[in-house]
Amino acid sequence: MPTSLQRIAEKSALHKEHRFQNLMILLTAGFLHWCWRKLNKKSAPGVDRVTAWQYKENLEGNIAKLAESVKGGWYRAKLVLRRFISKGGGRLRPLGIPATSDKLLQRAATMILEAIYESIFLTCSFGYRPHIGALDAIKELSDQLQFRGYNYVVEADIKSFFDDINHDLLMEMLSKKINDKPFLRLIRKWLKAGVLEEGKVINPLTGTPQGGIISPILANIYLHYVLDEWFEEVVKAHCRGEVYLCRYADDFVCLFQYEDDARRFYKALGMRLEKYGLSLAEDKTRMIRFSRLHMEDKTWFEFLGFEFRWGTNRAGKPQVLKRTSKKKFRNSLKRFSEWCKSNRNMRMTELFYKLNAKLRGYYNYYGVRGNYDRLASFFYHAVNILFKWLNRRSQRKSYKWVGFTELLKHFRIAKPRITEKKRQIQYQLFT
Repeated sequence: MPTSLQRIAEKSALHKEHRFQNLMILLTAGFLHWCWRKLNKKSAPGVDRVTAWQYKENLEGNIAKLAESVKGGWYRAKLVLRRFISKGGGRLRPLGIPATSDKLLQRAATMILEAIYESIFLTCSFGYRPHIGALDAIKELSDQLQFRGYNYVVEADIKSFFDDINHDLLMEMLSKKINDKPFLRLIRKWLKAGVLEEGKVINPLTGTPQGGIISPILANIYLHYVLDEWFEEVVKAHCRGEVYLCRYADDFVCLFQYEDDARRFYKALGMRLEKYGLSLAEDKTRMIRFSRLHMEDKTWFEFLGFEFRWGTNRAGKPQVLKRTSKKKFRNSLKRFSEWCKSNRNMRMTELFYKLNAKLRGYYNYYGVRGNYDRLASFFYHAVNILFKWLNRRSQRKSYKWVGFTELLKHFRIAKPRITEKKRQIQYQLFT
């Protein structure tokens, strides 16, 4: 990390009320060169159709021109190209793809914002932050449920969150820590950049496009003030029992010791979000009793692709059990089948190399303790799907089960395994 960012991070951690100035002077050609190394070169090109590799052919000149336009004040954000990806169930998720030069500049601004806000973000926030991720959120939530006395869960999801972020309120939040008007204007340019969708230009009044490099940090800043601080400073103060918030981007779960605390929060949550132009997805928001004392209820909830429910371990003691959610399980198999169909004619060496990478990625995420049965089930169905599509490489069947099994052994197909590390139990002596 450049020394300038280190100093910003240290000052932000030591002086919580400090407002940073002269951030624009950091956006030099040298800093942009450093940020270029952190850019995903495989991402899709934007409206100008310039890929990262084409941009690199004249990298020195392009970066110098970009830095000069920012310094001179004539930089203009290009249109954002909108594409749609499947969310499952026939629904589509819109993605905004900025031009390569905008991606680079957004990466630089993101690094500056991370240096300022990382020390400010609370420990309940896990999404889109350096060195922590979804599995950390799963582990922390599981530990809280297992070892603390929570009895009620409020699971919530914000409806169309990235599309409904209020630009003016977001800029007010940013101005609490940033006193550099040119830098704030730069961020507003990206928020107001037109979106090109099917040949039509849409000028957004709210929201920040999913897919933009700067969007995740802006979303975290918005929810930090809307939800995290409010929960920490207001909700906790008005609850008589223990409470806990676990948030990953716009998905969050709240734990409560007492029912009346959970009900008051459930009623207040919608009004709090409405104040900032947001609303709850009613089909994904509910309050349930979730307690080891009432396991007969057989209640469960989903968070980040896992189902949480109470059960018993081998010793017969209550334990929080986690397994792949049915929805994610079906969607993963569907995507795997589509991948096999489109790649069945690939050379076997390359096919199994990519296949094993996919399987290992699946095990690395879903390979938590207690979820082996679902991993084994996924592997069983995946092998059958692969057998089906390899036999459709030509007019005649290519394999019988005996030969197919030998093929799997030859290429050492990745078997299901638990990848979660064992918890290191710390013993504390009391005197």
